[in-house]
Amino acid sequence: MRCPKCGHLDDKVLDSRAAREGASIRRRRQCLACEHRFTTYEEIVKDELRVVKRDGRREEFSRLKLERGLMRACEKRPVSADQIHDLVDQVIESFEGESEVTTEQIGQAVMTRLHRIDDVAYIRFASVYRRFADVNQFLQAVKDMVEK
Repeated sequence: MRCPKCGHLDDKVLDSRAAREGASIRRRRQCLACEHRFTTYEEIVKDELRVVKRDGRREEFSRLKLERGLMRACEKRPVSADQIHDLVDQVIESFEGESEVTTEQIGQAVMTRLHRIDDVAYIRFASVYRRFADVNQFLQAVKDMVEK
């Protein structure tokens, strides 16, 4: 593993433990050159999941893209990084066995779970996912959320 500080390739593992309910392994490492400590996560590589975009294009599912979108929606909200990682894990697990999913299916799966965590983050995510054309659509989404 390359050190994020100095780029040296040799390190030692200081601690290993299960993370995300056994779905990955968290390793605490120390660079042998500069002694910088850093954390890595190891997880099973699953069969490739492809995403069918709105315009019909297909691309490989990117966990990082989904996490970034959720981080943006949850910015300055009381939502931890672990909650976001868990949400993404749940979404990915919900599509286990599938080879292709649409962006609509992913968005709906995220919104269902995000609504349980934080209402403001839910509205932020929905505003991007649903592409609200005007304020009235946005207000209707807020009204629907409050009614539920």
